[in-house]
Amino acid sequence: MCPPGKTSRVALVPVFKVTAMQTTHPTEATVASINGVALHNAGDALTADELRQRAYAELLRQTAIQKGLLDANDDPGTDGMASDAASTAIETLLEQELLVPEPSEEACRRHHAANQASHYTTGERVHVRHILFAVTPGVDLNALRKQAEGTLLNVRCFDNNNTNDAFSKAASTLSNCPSGANGGQLGWLTTTDCAPEFAKELFGHPEVGVLPRLVHSRFGLHVVEVLAREAGLAQPFESVHGAVRMTLKQQTYVTALRQYLSLVAGAAIVQGVDLEAADTPLVQ
Repeated sequence: MCPPGKTSRVALVPVFKVTAMQTTHPTEATVASINGVALHNAGDALTADELRQRAYAELLRQTAIQKGLLDANDDPGTDGMASDAASTAIETLLEQELLVPEPSEEACRRHHAANQASHYTTGERVHVRHILFAVTPGVDLNALRKQAEGTLLNVRCFDNNNTNDAFSKAASTLSNCPSGANGGQLGWLTTTDCAPEFAKELFGHPEVGVLPRLVHSRFGLHVVEVLAREAGLAQPFESVHGAVRMTLKQQTYVTALRQYLSLVAGAAIVQGVDLEAADTPLVQ
């Protein structure tokens, strides 16, 4: 229960997905704000994405007030949380302002044909091992990337050389994953066993061996070796039509949201946070 006179505060749904490759850092002495409304307390440590996320949420909250959807006395707060009333008002605002048409049958079929191998198969498995270079608060990203790239080059030089398993040795000494103790072995994986961004790099590809690129995930940088693959069963369009339609509709929604936020930001006084703003509806 909330104390008398107080409203509950809930976290807003993130406007954009936060990437793994952002490091936590102290904000500048000047507090970031939108139209004079502070986004945080002085001295707070926020990632660049967290700061932008708060800025976009505040832009939407203020717009909801301007549209008469939210009481002007709503408390903006400086903790990244929004009142229940603000969350509801923002949802209503986006429903009113964003045009998200239904994708056509032709568009759905094109998407299915182009992505069948990577997204619309069942039963595909890959046998994988990896070396994880974890991204943690305060880590030197340049140094971490150089170490990961150097390790990738080294293990690729010894790919398929069983007499000198450089991959297993590197995993046991460098990997920040518990699997390092077992040479980086993750075993047989399906798409549901992995973070989506990791699965995207593993499944729907023919590659076997050490991948020629670093794999980025929410956990950090991975050097990955595919030891074996088992092909999945392609799903016909008719059986996944609903999933295809929702995927395309979500993509359209994200594009419309980015455009709307750019327009709103273009009309606001933004301080202490870098937003991509535009003063025209022709946002690409």
